[in-house]
Amino acid sequence: MRTWLVVAAEEREFSGILARCGPVRTLPWPGAAFAREVEWKGDRWWLIANGPGPKLVRDALGERRDVHGIISTGFCGALDPALAPGSIVQTGIVSWPRVAITALEKRSLRELTGAAAVDMEFEQVGAIAREWGVPVRAIRAVSDAAAEDLPLDFNRYRDKNGRFSRGRIAFAALTRPWVIPGLLHLERNCRLAADQLGEFFADSEF
Repeated sequence: MRTWLVVAAEEREFSGILARCGPVRTLPWPGAAFAREVEWKGDRWWLIANGPGPKLVRDALGERRDVHGIISTGFCGALDPALAPGSIVQTGIVSWPRVAITALEKRSLRELTGAAAVDMEFEQVGAIAREWGVPVRAIRAVSDAAAEDLPLDFNRYRDKNGRFSRGRIAFAALTRPWVIPGLLHLERNCRLAADQLGEFFADSEF
């Protein structure tokens, strides 16, 4: 039985996968905010999330594990205008230290890097995979299109550890009701992205 380590930023990015696999077990994993183990397609899958950005990835994966390979998954922002929410992206991903909020910022990243999409973790996951001597791949789903501005600057609503604070985001929405439609639109896109990830994992051979 092979063991795959699947790394995301947040628990909800695994929802499409968890809806399609067998029994889910809590996995003891010091340093991770979320850790589950499932057996799927004859393999063992460790699903780990610890928040956005390279530091939180490093905090969660500080101890080497015996795995067949590492998969960086979760949501990404489109930089390529041809990518719609829910699109799966496996190549052409640039990691950026902050959430790309505006269409202008995404366009600038596209011009600077030529990348198709942007995330916050893949570069660090790749570095750890190289240190461990195991293969790595990205399987990401688009949560926001290149031409879309996000409804809030989510970089402002991270806690002292760097994780997104749902409480602070909810308070921002209550005090800025005009952003609520945009947040609901983004939430629908995130649910679509998570479901498309689940479909892709279910249909793929590893």
